Amino acid sequence: MSESNLPSQAKVVIVGGGVMGVSLLYHLALEGWTDIVLIEKGELTSGSTWHAAGQCPSFIADYNMAKIHDHGIHLYPKLEELTGQYVSWHGCGGIRFALKQSEVEWFHRVASVGKLIGFDCEIIDPAKIRQINPHVNTDGVLAGAWTMNDGHVDPAGVTQAMAKGARMLGAKIVTHNRVIDINQKKSDDWEIVTEQGNIQCEMVVNAAGCYARQVSQMVGTDTPITNMKHTYIVTESAAEFMESDEEMPVMRDPYPSAYYRQEQKSALIGIYETEKSEECWTHRDGWPEWSSENELFNPDFDNLLPFIERVMERIPSWEELSIKRVVCGAIPHTPDGNPCLGPAAGLRNFWHCNGASIGIAAGAGSGKYLAQWMIYGDAEINMAGVDPRRFGQFMPGAYTKAKSHQDYEHMYALHLPGEERPAARKARITPLYDRLLEQGCVYTESNGWERPKWFSPDGRQEEPGFRHNNIFEIIAKECEAVRERVGLLDLSSFAKYDVTGKDARTLLNRISANNMSPRPGGISLTHYLSPTGRISGESTITRLGDEHYYVLSGAVAEDRDLDTLNQGILDGEEVQVKNISDEYGVLVLAGPRSREVLTQLTDTDLGNANFRWLSGQEISVAGIHVRALRVNYVGELGWELHVPMADMLTVYDALWAAGQEFGIANFGTYAVNSMRMEKAYKGWGSELTNEITMVEAGLMRFFAGKKEYFTGKDATLAVLESDISEQIVYLEVDSEDCDIAGGEPVFADGIPVGVTTSGGYGHATRKSLGFAYIEPKYAQVGTQLRVELLGEQRKAVVIGDPVWDPEAIRSRADH
Repeated sequence: MSESNLPSQAKVVIVGGGVMGVSLLYHLALEGWTDIVLIEKGELTSGSTWHAAGQCPSFIADYNMAKIHDHGIHLYPKLEELTGQYVSWHGCGGIRFALKQSEVEWFHRVASVGKLIGFDCEIIDPAKIRQINPHVNTDGVLAGAWTMNDGHVDPAGVTQAMAKGARMLGAKIVTHNRVIDINQKKSDDWEIVTEQGNIQCEMVVNAAGCYARQVSQMVGTDTPITNMKHTYIVTESAAEFMESDEEMPVMRDPYPSAYYRQEQKSALIGIYETEKSEECWTHRDGWPEWSSENELFNPDFDNLLPFIERVMERIPSWEELSIKRVVCGAIPHTPDGNPCLGPAAGLRNFWHCNGASIGIAAGAGSGKYLAQWMIYGDAEINMAGVDPRRFGQFMPGAYTKAKSHQDYEHMYALHLPGEERPAARKARITPLYDRLLEQGCVYTESNGWERPKWFSPDGRQEEPGFRHNNIFEIIAKECEAVRERVGLLDLSSFAKYDVTGKDARTLLNRISANNMSPRPGGISLTHYLSPTGRISGESTITRLGDEHYYVLSGAVAEDRDLDTLNQGILDGEEVQVKNISDEYGVLVLAGPRSREVLTQLTDTDLGNANFRWLSGQEISVAGIHVRALRVNYVGELGWELHVPMADMLTVYDALWAAGQEFGIANFGTYAVNSMRMEKAYKGWGSELTNEITMVEAGLMRFFAGKKEYFTGKDATLAVLESDISEQIVYLEVDSEDCDIAGGEPVFADGIPVGVTTSGGYGHATRKSLGFAYIEPKYAQVGTQLRVELLGEQRKAVVIGDPVWDPEAIRSRADH
C-alpha cells in the first residue's frame, strides 16, 4: 500500500510517526497484529525524533526502565540486517562521572541492576577513564561507570528501519495526512477523522510526541507533557578524531550537566541547563501548531555558555574548535521523566505511547512492552512506573510545567533516597497541613498529595543517601510510639470510592479475586486481576450497607482503579461509582493505647464484641460523623478514621488532646514502611505487579476459588496447576548500615537467582528486612542467600512468619 492510501478500517490506528509510534507499529506486527495503520501528519520522524542526538544509554538504576532501554541497545544493531535499512549504530560505550561519594554508591546500584538484566557496567577509577578516553580531564572525578554496550544511533535511520520492518510484516503507514478529530462510537470503537478521509478502528494510540496534548484533547482529556527546549552543538572536525579510528565513548558529566561525544570526526555537546530552562512555543503556552513540523528554535547562548565552558575544561583540545551546527529542538518531559505507556484514564481502547524524554533510547522497548500489554493484557515487565494513569487529572498544566522544568534541570543530578524536590508542591493538601508543619512535619508527595514522611523534633534536616542517616533514631522513636503507646498519622492520600446500587456487590465480586463480605461492616482485602491472572490492583473494600461499599486503593492507583470499577459495569446493571478521594481525609490512630484514646471521643462500644477487627462502622468522633475502619498497615490495634475533609482539624485536635495522657505521637510514612516490613505486608507496585499472579505472590488465601466467575480466575487456576518460575520470599538481611530498596540481585552459590522488590529496617525487631522473587528451589525457609547492596553481597536468609506479632494478636486485642 502506498504511503497515501488510507484504508477504511483497522484493528489499531497509531497517531504519530516518531520513534515511539513506529516502534509500537513494528512490535505489534512482530507479535502477529498486522491489521494496523500508523498515520503521520508530515514525514516520519518530523516531530522531535529527527533532531535527537540519538544516545542509547543502559546506565539507569530503575529496574524496569533499564529493561526498556536494554531492548533498544540489543535491537538497534540488528535492524540493518533485519530490514536492509541503514541505521548507523555506533557501539562506542559510555562513561558516567561520579563527583560525590553518593554517586559512587549509586553506580553500584546501577551495576547490580546490570547483573540482573545483562548489561555490563564496570566502576572504574580516573586512571582507567583516561586510559579509555585520553582526551578528558578527570579533575574532581571520583569514579566512572563504564557501560560498554552503550552507543548512539541515527534517529531517523533507526525509525525508518522499524517502519520498513513493520511494512514487511504487513502493517500500513500513511504520511502527510493530518488527523482532524477522533470520535468514540457507542460500540467503544473509534473513528479517526483525517484529511484523507475517515478510518474506523478498535483501538487508537496517541503517539504524537510533542503534539500529544492536542491529540488527547480531541477525546476530551489531556496529557501531562511539557515540551522543553534542548540544545546540542556540533563542532568542526577535531584533530584527535581525525588521527584515530577508535571512537570516543559517550561521556555523561554532572559538572557541566552535559553529554559529549564524537560525531563522525566532530565533537557533539548536549547541554541540560541547571537553571533558566525554557519551554518551546512559549508564545502559545507551550503548544505547537498542529500543522507544524521539523521546528527548531533559537538557543539562549548566554545561558548555555557557562555549561559549554565547563565541557571545554573537561576536554581542553576542543576550546579552539568552531561551531558547525546548532540544534535546539523540543523534547517532551513528563513530571517524573518516565514515558506514558498504557491506557488513557477514563477511556476504553485509547492508549498512550508518548512522553519519552530519552526517546531514542526508550523507543524500542516502549513499543515492545506496550505491544505486549495491548495484545495479551499484560506486559512481562512491571508497567506501573510508565502507566499514564499514575498521573492525576489535575496534573496537566502548571503542575506538569514546574515538574518538567525540574526534571530537565536535574538530568545529571542524582535524586537521592529521601531527597524532597520543591517544584509543584502543595498541589493536594488537607486542612492539617499547617498544623503538622508547626509540629515538625517533613512532607513527601504521592499523586500530588502532601503526606507526612517523618517529624523533626529539633529542627534537623535529613541528610539523604543510600545508607542509614542522621534521622535513623528519630524514625525508631516514631515506631516505638506506635508499638508501645499510640501514634497518629494523616494518611488522606488514599484513593476512595463509593460504590452503590443493587448490583454493587455483583460488580465487585466479578472484578476482584476475593469475596465481598456478606456481613454488615465486613472488610475484604481483594485484588483485581487481568484476564491472564496477573495482579493489576489491590483494594480494601468495606460493606457499609446492603447496597453501599467503600473502596480504598493506593494514592497512585486513583485513576487506574476508577477505570477498573467503571469499566467493569455491565449494560443494565444498577451501579454508581463515585470518586470521593478529595472529599474525605484519613487519620490513622494505631497502637496498644489507641482504644483508650478513641473511647474518650465516641459513644460507640469499641470492644471486640461490638467492633471486631477487620470491620467498619459509621460512628461519631468528637461530634463528627466518620467512617471508622478497624484496620491499618502497621499491625497494631487501631482504626482508620475517614473524616469529611472540612472536619479534619476538629477530629485531629480532639484525638491529640485525648492522647496526651497516653503519650500520643505523630508518625510518618518512613515509620509505616518499617512496621509494614516487620508485619510482612506486601505492597502494590513493588511485590504485587502485573508481572506476577497471586500464586507467585503467595496470596491464594485471598483467592475465592469457589466463586463461579471472576476476572482472572481460570488463568490463576491454570498457574496453580503448573510449575512456576519465581516465588516471593521474605528475607532477613545481615546489614547494619543500609537496607533493600528494590531491584537488587539475589544470589545463591554466586549465581543470580532473583530480584528484590522492597525492604526496610524494622526498628522494633532491629532487623533489616525485604521481599524478593526468586527461583522456587531457593524459597524454602532457612535457605541461605546473598543480596547485593551498594556493591557488597550481604548474607540473607529466607524467613517464614512475620518477625513482629506473627499471629496478629495485637491487632485483635480486646484490651
